[in-house]
Amino acid sequence: MIVCVAEKPTVGQYIAKVLGATTKRDGYYEGNGYIVTWTFGHLCALLDPNEYNEQWKGWNMSLLPMIPERFGIKVTDDKGVIKQFNTIKALIAQADEVVNCGDAGQEGELIQRWVYQKAGCKCPVKRLWVSSLTEEAIAEGFKQLKDQSNYQHLYEAGLMRAIGDWLLGMNATRAYTIRYARGTGKDRQVLSIGRVQTPTLALIVKRQEEIEHFVPRTYWELKTVYRDTLFSAQLPTEEDEYAITSLEQGQQLVDSITGQPFTITSVEKKKGIESAPRLFDLTSLQVECNKRYGYSADDTLKYIQSLYEKRITTYPRVDTTYLSEDLYPKIPATLNGIKDYFPATQPLLGLKADGGKTPASLPKSKKVFDNKKVTDHHAIIPTGQRPDNLTEQEKKVFNLIALRFIAAFYPDCEVSNTTVLAEVNQKSPITNQQSKIDFKVTGREVLKPGWRTVFGSTENNENNENNENNENNGDEVSKSLPAFVQGESGEHTPQLIEKTTTPPKYYTEATLLRAMETAGKTVDNEELRDALKANGIGRPSTRAAIIEKLYQRHYIVQQGKSLHATEIGVNLIHTIISPLLKSAELTGLWEKKLREIESGAFDAKLFLDELKTMTTDVVREVKTNKAGAVCPVCHKGIVIRGKTRYGCSRWKEGCTYAEPF
Repeated sequence: MIVCVAEKPTVGQYIAKVLGATTKRDGYYEGNGYIVTWTFGHLCALLDPNEYNEQWKGWNMSLLPMIPERFGIKVTDDKGVIKQFNTIKALIAQADEVVNCGDAGQEGELIQRWVYQKAGCKCPVKRLWVSSLTEEAIAEGFKQLKDQSNYQHLYEAGLMRAIGDWLLGMNATRAYTIRYARGTGKDRQVLSIGRVQTPTLALIVKRQEEIEHFVPRTYWELKTVYRDTLFSAQLPTEEDEYAITSLEQGQQLVDSITGQPFTITSVEKKKGIESAPRLFDLTSLQVECNKRYGYSADDTLKYIQSLYEKRITTYPRVDTTYLSEDLYPKIPATLNGIKDYFPATQPLLGLKADGGKTPASLPKSKKVFDNKKVTDHHAIIPTGQRPDNLTEQEKKVFNLIALRFIAAFYPDCEVSNTTVLAEVNQKSPITNQQSKIDFKVTGREVLKPGWRTVFGSTENNENNENNENNENNGDEVSKSLPAFVQGESGEHTPQLIEKTTTPPKYYTEATLLRAMETAGKTVDNEELRDALKANGIGRPSTRAAIIEKLYQRHYIVQQGKSLHATEIGVNLIHTIISPLLKSAELTGLWEKKLREIESGAFDAKLFLDELKTMTTDVVREVKTNKAGAVCPVCHKGIVIRGKTRYGCSRWKEGCTYAEPF
């Protein structure tokens, strides 16, 4: 008998249908030599501190750090979970072979392995690995089952992530709460600290303080209108000491060129191409949904997970925007499956190639198909199943995915970029000498829209996910220009435009997700962003949950689309003394090592030793830094440092705490 364990009941139902296990039992399906059962969520978890050591039940600084000699797991204390686990355990005890049909990712592997370990599984275990839940994909996956050992590194990475979060979270939270939190007993506020959560909060706090401390500066820009076109003077920027920083200075410039001829010195036209926007990975989909519809990262993950479970789209928890080359022959069938919903598929399906298998117009671009940039899963795309019975939110998310997929096979957008340079003589009112001021304007014209026809006129910024953070640096862009000719000259109308420097923008969920992906670095270039993904904070599948935790713990709030740190959140970041706990870059390096464990390039045991050292260092820092802590005697004052000893700030009110150092 072969026992297949799926990630949840709905997935188990799909698998059972493909395998012919049609008889429904309590907690599983049976038939054709197979039994298909399922987990739901985390059936097992790491033990609590007191389950390793009874003394660890109380929060005591002298007992920190808590580092178990060997980590253990338990079945989650829930009646429904315990019942299903016992069902799985009984089935595995009778099995000749187990097939792990869990979520095809790091967390899914960990969930399943823990269940098999706790159930005492002794028989061989195979792994089903699929990127969609269509009957075709499941059937094909069962023909290509691999031994569980092939995924050992994936399991080790998931295990080290769980242990790392336990070690740092449990110890740092207790240490900082004991030392710095106000109140006692049940009234004491817990200072929750996490490996990914805290550096993410630190990003928000840092940005907020940059905004609050920002001092605006006024400056002026020199422009002039020639043939109904606004040209910008090519003067130093507002950050330069020679910029126009006073109205008087600016007016002198206007006066010095008023009445002087305006001469075109150069007209340069360059043809260029704009590629279609990349296919979606989970983060870019969450970014786009937040910008367009205001969906939170967590909501978007729920919608795309639902689409995956309805077999409408492929596996969602991915961090690549590429497809593997073996998918190329399947693209026409996928397009054909959604043609009734998206007229833009018709030009792609209308031209037949030899044998009628692949449309002749369907390109195989390295910008779409690249095996080197695909690991366990490919980008999120439609499966070709009819997108019926979707909620309004699911329809919006699916449309985004489908349109990008279709656009990927359209021709590039062809554009003409025009740069016009000009000059005006400038006469000094003091020396009466002549000099020149250069002016510039740029224009852009779409020659052949290509992939843009898939989206229509509302998608002009589709190829620029970060347009809200970009500035045009004073140049007039994205417009057609008159037919200027080099050497032409005429009258113009100078003008002075007052500007004020602006602070950085508050994070939105969209921009925060990008910051998490690049460990806090502001990166617009997609290629560079790809290079930084290995050092990002968290994984695509966990970032939404991290942001939700910050909301739930009242560390951040949302005002409109902007994220603001609360007083509690700001105080927590100011309290933390360890750079490890709040540095996006250091946390990103940790994440990189977890990825290397997954690929087999880094030893899990060595990483565990590093985790223990980090945890010990964090606790030691807190123990040796008494200043700023809540008074251990009165619990109202703050510990301050004197010349020879620590004392309570409320010593005048009679607090007796004093301790030499």
